[in-house]
Amino acid sequence: MVRLEDLQLFVRTAALGSFSNAAREADLLPGQVSAAILRLERELDIRLFARSTRSLKLTAEGEQYLPYAEEVLSMIHEGRERLHGERHALQGMLRIAAPSDLGRNNLLTWLGTFRDQHPKLTLRLSLSDHVTDVFRDPVDVAIRYGSAEQASYVALALAENNRRVLVASPEYLKRRGSPASLDELVLHDCLPYVLAGRVYDRWSFPSNGVRRQVTVRGALLCDDAEIARRWAVEGRGIAYKSWLDVHDDVLSGRLHVLLPDQPGETASLNLVCPHRRQFSPAVRYLHAHLRERVLPMSAAMREYANALVE
Repeated sequence: MVRLEDLQLFVRTAALGSFSNAAREADLLPGQVSAAILRLERELDIRLFARSTRSLKLTAEGEQYLPYAEEVLSMIHEGRERLHGERHALQGMLRIAAPSDLGRNNLLTWLGTFRDQHPKLTLRLSLSDHVTDVFRDPVDVAIRYGSAEQASYVALALAENNRRVLVASPEYLKRRGSPASLDELVLHDCLPYVLAGRVYDRWSFPSNGVRRQVTVRGALLCDDAEIARRWAVEGRGIAYKSWLDVHDDVLSGRLHVLLPDQPGETASLNLVCPHRRQFSPAVRYLHAHLRERVLPMSAAMREYANALVE
């Protein structure tokens, strides 16, 4: 009979890519993980992994079996949550990954309020502009701009109509003037961001049903999107940011939206999880809590845009 513990170690080994990583996560010895996989292979009468001295990868049979193993574990998890999770106060640890700007300026407060409502719950927040892999990284959910990259990911919408906007401070506009078109962005100091060592200085905009790219220049670069926003507020250049990141700055007058007739690229915000069955009561309550706070900000973007056009 297949052991549940062996099934769990198989799924995590497949996700983490090595016996050592899976053992470290489960607080076991690598030999114990290897023995569990061998035991499972004997029970199933198939080879799950192709092993070598330098690599470990799933066999064709292992790839075929993996989604079934994940489904079994998810069903067991969901059954346990339905029996106990809804009847008791939320508890345990919820590990959340989020982008730096949104995390510092909004999530810190929102998650603090959420924790006040559920005092037995422990929240562990990781802030980074690097895209979190919810299969391999030690997180339960990720708050992420854009759609899920893999079909196996499940994304619950937080702000599906969010877009990026061009912004600059009143001081910068007084000193350098406002661009009259996308073509004039090349004449201005812009604030592109850096990710994984690459400078993202090609800003994309929807134009007549196609995507238009504008290559901008900037002398101030950072791999933290929050810094680009701060530099923009200080009058050091034009930033191209998610509306949610600059919402408070725009409404307070610290930043102005440029070229309001030109829509920015879509930057939908989602709560991402590997599988729908992993949406525990804590995750479902968190999604509802965050969506309730994001929706008024999305509505403010439409109202602000309409006011500028009028």
